[in-house]
Amino acid sequence: MAKNPSRLISAGALLARRLCTAASATVPEEVVAQAASRSMKQPRLYRRLSALGATGGSAADTLNEYVNEGKVVTKRELTTCIKELRKYHKFQHALEIMEWMENRKVFFTYADYASRLDLLSKTKGLAAAEDYFNNLSPSAKTRATYGSLLNCYCKENMEEKALALFQEMDGMNFASTYLAYNNIMSLFIRLGKPEKVPPLVDEMKKRSISPDTFTYNIWMQSYARLNDIDGAERVLEELTRENKDKLNWTTYSNLAVVYVKARLFEKAKLALKKLEEEMGSHDRQAYHFLISLYAGTNDLNEVNRVWNSLKSAFPKTINMSYLIMFKALVNLNDVGGFDICFKEWKSSCSSFDVRIANIAINAFLGWGMIKDAESTLHEAVERSSGPFFTALDTFMAHYLKDRKIDKALRYMEEAASEVKNNEWQPAPKRVTAFLKYFEEEKDVEGAEKFCKILKNFGGLDSNACQLLLQTYVAAGRTAPDAEEDEGR
Repeated sequence: MAKNPSRLISAGALLARRLCTAASATVPEEVVAQAASRSMKQPRLYRRLSALGATGGSAADTLNEYVNEGKVVTKRELTTCIKELRKYHKFQHALEIMEWMENRKVFFTYADYASRLDLLSKTKGLAAAEDYFNNLSPSAKTRATYGSLLNCYCKENMEEKALALFQEMDGMNFASTYLAYNNIMSLFIRLGKPEKVPPLVDEMKKRSISPDTFTYNIWMQSYARLNDIDGAERVLEELTRENKDKLNWTTYSNLAVVYVKARLFEKAKLALKKLEEEMGSHDRQAYHFLISLYAGTNDLNEVNRVWNSLKSAFPKTINMSYLIMFKALVNLNDVGGFDICFKEWKSSCSSFDVRIANIAINAFLGWGMIKDAESTLHEAVERSSGPFFTALDTFMAHYLKDRKIDKALRYMEEAASEVKNNEWQPAPKRVTAFLKYFEEEKDVEGAEKFCKILKNFGGLDSNACQLLLQTYVAAGRTAPDAEEDEGR
């Protein structure tokens, strides 16, 4: 590549971190604006916070800067920002807002504690979330915070802990809602135990716990995992007959997923038409499901129709919508459509989303468009703050497959140079492919260099060591440790 990504990242980060560091003194929950007319010209708070993924910096610095400008900051606005950031998986910045609020003694509701716990689990791990829960006051250990911890266990597929906590909640009458049951049912689906879901629905009915829309959807999915299409259709019939008010577009999206997986494309399209009847004209998520599911039926015309409808329904097409569309076009192998859409996105996006660049790089390499892939990586380095190891890993895999080992190794070195906290390691199958190549070529020096890179970020395991030994054997060389033993 023409430029070193890690150097460019550092340069870009310096430009983005010109944020004011305010004093740590406590400020009131609401700060009265001193220059209302000037504030009207400034970007809204959420716009600043949502841009942090591309510009770098912290939510705390951004909030301090906003307050120092004399802007009004209310808890309601902060709560809305947190909700939106969570919606787009910007969990670290959402957590930073909550920490900023806590440091300034902003009043927390039980729902706030639950949200804080969930964000800790997503950003710092389950142990941090458990510590937070254990240190809450007894009065803050409510149905909401217990439910949040249960959700964390279920998301991490920790069946034993989840079931134990569910029993504890049941003894406190905290499990007598559909939310607790939905979490356990979702856990069983993820663990590949769909047969455990229908009995839980029966238990809910016996305890007079009314199911919600999600309950019906997960129940439907359980039958689909059991290859019982009739069972899934019976769930829809019951919902239509007994709880029609809980039927919405997500019901039909779930049914369409069932049909797509079973390759019943005509039935899937009928379900998607019902989805369109139920959705609102400004429900972005519904459009996303339609695009993905029509792609699943191999119907490019419908994908393009829905895409155009989405763009007409909203004044701005966000990155997430482009992300969904790019995935659909890749799945449909529409090279021309992808190229047009990608150029449109690059010319209009305010935030260069590295996830989209990763999809484009993978697609271009798969289509043999190497120059397009390389230019996309260069542009991503120039226009975003990364991380880039996923893109570099994709190049590495491509050249490894083509047995262009020097290029593959160069991309691996660049990826390794970006790793700070074990965020990335080459997949075991790629490590094996590298070392098998060196063994076949009897290239001891290449194998040693490769293993040194692995060792630098903790990726040198017993399998890699064994394959390195095999390279020595293939080359008729003695391993260094063995030579030392012989010399003793």
